[in-house]
Amino acid sequence: MTTSDAEPRWVDDDAGPVVRPYAMTRGRAIAKNRFNVISLVAATRVAPPAEVGIGPEHIRIVGLCQERPLAMAEVAAHLGLPLGTVRVLLDDLLARQLVRVTEPAQHTNLPDNRVFEALINGLRAL
Repeated sequence: MTTSDAEPRWVDDDAGPVVRPYAMTRGRAIAKNRFNVISLVAATRVAPPAEVGIGPEHIRIVGLCQERPLAMAEVAAHLGLPLGTVRVLLDDLLARQLVRVTEPAQHTNLPDNRVFEALINGLRAL
């Protein structure tokens, strides 16, 4: 933050003015959808650059996920944004059908431990 006789101004020497995450999400802090950090995000089409409600972060997410799906945590890391902010941005992109989010597969029910014990005992007997 630089100070002067006027009001304070938040800046980064290399990047210029800093945009706070709530400005990117237009004040929204909670996503409608509950995304897991390992949910896979894939672009369904190229983001239209001049569409109302689509910011540069939205376009970057779509661009990142064009070639291959990325985990939501990877998207957040590439953008340098908090996970909560990325969740809200993904809500916007889902509403416009610009991305598809695939949740991780649920763990299957594993067999009873007796099955594993029998398998181990059978292997030992060989």
